[in-house]
Amino acid sequence: MIEVKNLRKNFGPLDVLKDINLEIQDGEIYGLVGKSGAGKSTLLRCVNGLESYSAGSLKVNGVEVKDLDKNGLRMLRKDIGMIFQQFPMMTRKTVFENIAFPMKCWKYNKTEIKSRVEELAEIVGIADKLKEKPTTLSGGQKQRVAIARALSMNPKILLSDEATSALDPTTTKAILNLLFEINQRLGITILVVTHQMEVVRQICGRMSLLENGEMTLSGEVDKLFLSGSSMLRQFLGEETAAPQQGVNLRIMLLDDDHSRKMLSRIARELEVEYKICGGGMENYRGKQLGDMMINLEEKDALRVKAFLDEEKIIWHEC
Repeated sequence: MIEVKNLRKNFGPLDVLKDINLEIQDGEIYGLVGKSGAGKSTLLRCVNGLESYSAGSLKVNGVEVKDLDKNGLRMLRKDIGMIFQQFPMMTRKTVFENIAFPMKCWKYNKTEIKSRVEELAEIVGIADKLKEKPTTLSGGQKQRVAIARALSMNPKILLSDEATSALDPTTTKAILNLLFEINQRLGITILVVTHQMEVVRQICGRMSLLENGEMTLSGEVDKLFLSGSSMLRQFLGEETAAPQQGVNLRIMLLDDDHSRKMLSRIARELEVEYKICGGGMENYRGKQLGDMMINLEEKDALRVKAFLDEEKIIWHEC
């Protein structure tokens, strides 16, 4: 669906994207994560042809974007919907007219427009708002209008550029659930650009971490978490100050009772005392995953490590 090889983008002497390699499959939700200025939005704009790239290859559905002429780019963008952090609305137009706008530009007839707008309004949960003006809507409702408009041309790909950053946590969760439902229902490939790891945890199957224009980490979201990646922890600001004395172990807690009982079993069955230094649980696409860092004396470390290995528990020394 989207294939990126050795992609580079320069603004004058400034390297914004450096040797980016990425492959996104049909129908998946993929996360591009990074801090502000990492190059995420620039990469997104290269995908839909709003930005040119300096070197490398970027193919969408097998077509090299840089080789497209003006009409080819127009056809490419017809197949790519886009939603943004801010939800630009035509305030003098109704919700119906805002959703219908792309179809009117492409000269769809009134019957097709009416049918499609009503269908999308039902999907995104604003069927009762079609006659209202955007100024009467909440932030979450405006984003639902923006999503419906992005879907109006039956795109194969949906690009989400920080689409939940301006929303409160409850509304963010509702919008992410909506995007996940759209992906499952319509089979649309979704590329999510965000600096919010909770967005990736909730809906993305795979992700890449961008730092200073470079892709430093890629893989399945839950496996990257379970790998104990220090890069990911540093990005999340989750590096716990580990005690200098003794041995520090980070024990991964999976979505099962077996791993979650491990801390109590270490104390009970091995009769080992330890200190809990930090940890927590998070929701990863419906699975509860977490970790706990413990500090124990060196004399007990080998026994505890052997016990964890025997019980097939994932752990990392830190």
